[in-house]
Amino acid sequence: MPDFSREAALGGRVAGVDEVGRGPLAGPVLAAAVVLPAVLPEKLTAMLDDSKKLTPKKRAAALLALRESKAEIGVGAASVAEIYRLNILHASFLAMRRAVAALPLVPDHVLVDGNKTPGIAIPCTTLVGGDGLSLSIAAASIVAKEIRDRLMRQLDARYPHYGWAKNAGYAAAVHRAAILEHGPCPHHRRGFGPLLQDFI
Repeated sequence: MPDFSREAALGGRVAGVDEVGRGPLAGPVLAAAVVLPAVLPEKLTAMLDDSKKLTPKKRAAALLALRESKAEIGVGAASVAEIYRLNILHASFLAMRRAVAALPLVPDHVLVDGNKTPGIAIPCTTLVGGDGLSLSIAAASIVAKEIRDRLMRQLDARYPHYGWAKNAGYAAAVHRAAILEHGPCPHHRRGFGPLLQDFI
């Protein structure tokens, strides 16, 4: 389970940063930055974990609890066009930088999930598997996942063929079949390798 030990050791206002959406065939890549309150409610601590381990209902509840606790939250995204222009790794870094910039105050330090820094002009520490180790990164993973899923559900209403409300743009069988039947839409990553394979 994640804890607050790394944030406490660094001191000051520490933002956890994580992204979601590197692997999908459609939609933006989205990142979140979260600075947790200095005094963490026990109820909130118990709700925070790697977003992949939580059900949609628990993620939604955790996001609400984060907002109620007055956690500082910044969200950033990189569009399909930016993913095509920059490649998915650098688009992910762009989304992370935008998320940090969207925080109400500049943090003293940034904890990033992964092994590469996104080019932030703030002291930065990487943490592989950070969403399972750091409460701040776990919070960021929940925010990023929940907001991106909500966005994909909104897009699903406009493009219902692809099943995005359930697959969030990932390469589910229903999604791939719909691409073959209906073709890609403007929100598909046309230069993305897995998507191109559907047309070879």
